[in-house]
Amino acid sequence: MGKQAGAHIVWDWNGTLFHDNDAIIGATNAAFAELGLTPITMDQYRTLYCVPVPKFYERLLGRLPTNAEWEVMDETFHRYYTEHRVRCGLTEGVAELLVRWRSAGRSQSILSMYGHEELVPLVRGFGIEEHFLRVDGRTGPSGGSKAEHMVRHIEALVHVNPARTVVIGDAADDAVAALHVGARAVLYTGGSHSRASLEEVGVPVVDTLGEAVEEAERLAA
Repeated sequence: MGKQAGAHIVWDWNGTLFHDNDAIIGATNAAFAELGLTPITMDQYRTLYCVPVPKFYERLLGRLPTNAEWEVMDETFHRYYTEHRVRCGLTEGVAELLVRWRSAGRSQSILSMYGHEELVPLVRGFGIEEHFLRVDGRTGPSGGSKAEHMVRHIEALVHVNPARTVVIGDAADDAVAALHVGARAVLYTGGSHSRASLEEVGVPVVDTLGEAVEEAERLAA
């Protein structure tokens, strides 16, 4: 797929293209159990979740976790998630949306805070890799913001214009990362944040990925 100078979507993976909410909340509660914290529901998770992730834990602990606590919780989270992600699939309608966007002569890519070495084979396994100019996961330690990763991602997409780029994700941090590189953002309510928390960011908020793509078409026109 050749690089395009027109409208471009940067897709988030977890909670956006990949519907992994059950694995996420299970992994979160497994991590909480390491510190004796009470399990939380998906609704509570969506209300409280924030980036950087240690701040999310602070909301529940009443303090930031120590480095040792963070390492234990982070390792537990990723071990549980890896075991349980196999039961998760693409968000409904994703395959059709990717084909339609690409068939219109537009380009798209993935930038995720999921580890790069785990992300690439996962995307490939769903048979959708061909639709993307790049598939980039997180390199380096987990728990930070997507903004600096977005800078490197956009710089690698040499012929993609940030002003005609729209980031589609499920977290406020996706919008922060988009603004950091001069792109636009659309936030999707099906993942890690509640609608109320997403609306505070001041970008379009939608309930389906079909609506997200319609907004991307409008914003990147």
